[in-house]
Amino acid sequence: MKSLTQLFSLKKTEDSGTFNENEEDREQIRITYYQSGFAASIKATGKPIVLKACLQNLYMSFEDQCRKQKLEQDKLKQPYREEQEKNRTELKKCEAAIGIYEKKEQDINDSVDQIKNEIIEVKRNPDKYGIEDGKGLKAQFYIGLFLLLPITLYVLVFYISASYSAFFKEFANDSLTAAIFDANALTNSFKASWLEGVLVVTIPFVFMGLGYVIHMVQKGKGLKNVFRMIALFLTTFLFDALLAYQIEKKIYEFNKTTDSSPYNLNIALGEAEFWMIIFAGFVVYIIWGLVFDFVMKEFENIDKIRAFIRGKKENLIDLEKLKTDYINKTNDFKQQIITITGKISELQSKIDGFVFPVKEYLHYHHQYKEGWFQAINTEIALAHKEKTELLENCELHSEEHLSKLNLVDPDFQHLVYSKN
Repeated sequence: MKSLTQLFSLKKTEDSGTFNENEEDREQIRITYYQSGFAASIKATGKPIVLKACLQNLYMSFEDQCRKQKLEQDKLKQPYREEQEKNRTELKKCEAAIGIYEKKEQDINDSVDQIKNEIIEVKRNPDKYGIEDGKGLKAQFYIGLFLLLPITLYVLVFYISASYSAFFKEFANDSLTAAIFDANALTNSFKASWLEGVLVVTIPFVFMGLGYVIHMVQKGKGLKNVFRMIALFLTTFLFDALLAYQIEKKIYEFNKTTDSSPYNLNIALGEAEFWMIIFAGFVVYIIWGLVFDFVMKEFENIDKIRAFIRGKKENLIDLEKLKTDYINKTNDFKQQIITITGKISELQSKIDGFVFPVKEYLHYHHQYKEGWFQAINTEIALAHKEKTELLENCELHSEEHLSKLNLVDPDFQHLVYSKN
């Protein structure tokens, strides 16, 4: 096999021992492989068992020479080095991303600790956060609520009685007290019909609804809201005035004589009872509205601490969600680092090993086999049938050789032997 070793001398320069890319040299190598196979076939009389050994020696010699070709190996390994460098760049990006997200996670932890301290501190020192002390506010709230309840009861009783007197009652005497307040107004209205009873009961809530609307409107600012409040007060006053007019009209009709003038607005405005009914309703309604507004404002002031805490707890929920997102992203990048590190190690093992040029070897393998077969056809005297059988057996040994090396119809250009 001395000639096989000498084949590779054509691939070396005098000082570096590297592949010569000259096409003339490659053609000479091809011819030499052919001639070597031809000569070996003649010497072995084409025996398949000898071909098997020759091909194995050819492969081992080619592999050994490939390992010694440093420049060629560096050239073949260059794609792996480039891929490894790309992976290292990705590794640095992942490490930088992990640092960023860990910093964000730490900032969130600091914010969470600060918010938890604020939730505890606001109960001890609400003034620190611009919130009035709730102790005094609670006293004012309960006093206002204590006053609001009986006034609300008065408003209910007054408007139930007044609306019944204005819409449904038939007067039997001229007493102003009986006109404004009727102890049986509620029962009599339901006795008459359930619709009449419902109307009488719900009218007071119309006035209280107006009071609530006034409270909500005054929270706004601007001239538009001022006009709205004035309109609401005028509406309430006119409603009271109509009730008073209707009641006073019934009293006047009950007491009028044959020479009495027809009842009109001028007469109503001149009657003290007309104004008494208005003030008994409207003035008390104004007082009820003011007390209601005061109670609502005090309740809102008391609720500021709870609202502050609720807002902080909502912030905590948002921060926890954001923290979970950062943790997931950090874990994703850590997983990528594990994967990339594995790829870098795998590529390094390939770089530390050697790359076997499959296509080049197969080219030389077929040249050697062609020389072997050509010698059988032209130089070995055998009958046609025996020669055909010999060639077929040689082909079988050749395919078996490539099959053991996993080089039958390969779909890869190079075979990498990693360093373990």
